[in-house]
Amino acid sequence: MSSLHPSQSFSSQSISSLERKLTVKNRTFSGSTGSMIDPTTLNKDCYSEDGFESSCAIEEAPPSPRLIEPGALGELDFTVEYNSARQTFLVTIHKASNLPKRDPLASGCTSDPYVKLYLLPEKKHKVKTRVMRKTSDPVYEETFSFYNLEYYQLQGITLHFVIMSFDRFSRDQLIGEVVVSTANVDLGQGPVHMTKDITPRKPRVAKSQGRGELLVSLGYQPALNKLTVVVLKAKNLPKMDVTGLSDPYVKMYLMYGTQRLAKKKTRLKKRTLNPVFNESFMFDVPIDGLENIHLEFHVLDHDRVTKNEIIGRLNIGKNANELEAKHWDDIVQNPRRQFAEWHALTA
Repeated sequence: MSSLHPSQSFSSQSISSLERKLTVKNRTFSGSTGSMIDPTTLNKDCYSEDGFESSCAIEEAPPSPRLIEPGALGELDFTVEYNSARQTFLVTIHKASNLPKRDPLASGCTSDPYVKLYLLPEKKHKVKTRVMRKTSDPVYEETFSFYNLEYYQLQGITLHFVIMSFDRFSRDQLIGEVVVSTANVDLGQGPVHMTKDITPRKPRVAKSQGRGELLVSLGYQPALNKLTVVVLKAKNLPKMDVTGLSDPYVKMYLMYGTQRLAKKKTRLKKRTLNPVFNESFMFDVPIDGLENIHLEFHVLDHDRVTKNEIIGRLNIGKNANELEAKHWDDIVQNPRRQFAEWHALTA
């Protein structure tokens, strides 16, 4: 699929072909190759009252443990359209309805909602609406255009709408999401209008689900007081994205008891459940050697919508589980040699 890149042209036009003949704000996105231009503006996840972006921390609000009835988070109203003459895919976000209050117990505490849209599987293609102040029924009427797309390419696209509530002084709150695959949408007959229930963001990994395995190689150089760690690959990682894949990377920490002495991380591997890293790292070991240290590994999924999620964890040291403790003992008893082992990741 062609890469899509946002331009900075903003204009108003009448979309007569849409089912709703309303004036919309049109934002265009080109299909040339390369990375997205002006990432500083696109990566800001909130707007100030005057419509310009302001700096704030955007993270997912803690998920509610209670069950949410269908429709309780409101509905999203949008239209998709394909212009074959211009090879342009258009998505118009009309409005959201019946959004929940930010604090259900507070009188009149409405949300300040906005919508982020991703074209999956390439999560980097992100656009968003403006923030609508103090309303549970925001009307946007904003159209986003994606150029240089052949009609057949639409079969591989999934629309991921994320509905957020802006908070100037704290974390923006995640209201919910809408996921729609264009594979089942007939865009050959003109614009298609849809109204979808907003659903809660589901936990990506069940507690009982396996977390996959990580292959690491360890070696100790006592003369240099160095510990060599090679992160080779992982396998059978759980599906973390709505596309059924993950964007994994590995963080590792050298621990002295409960104190972190050093940390490293691998490069990100996109859209895979069986990433191959083949990356080597060196850690300086304390004077007393390997006696009081251990390694912690965190395998994470990169998420551009909210904070990155931990897929699984691994501890290797003398007080770890049996297999991990044996791996550690191997490098203690056999310095200057590398030992590679598969280890199961835990929650």
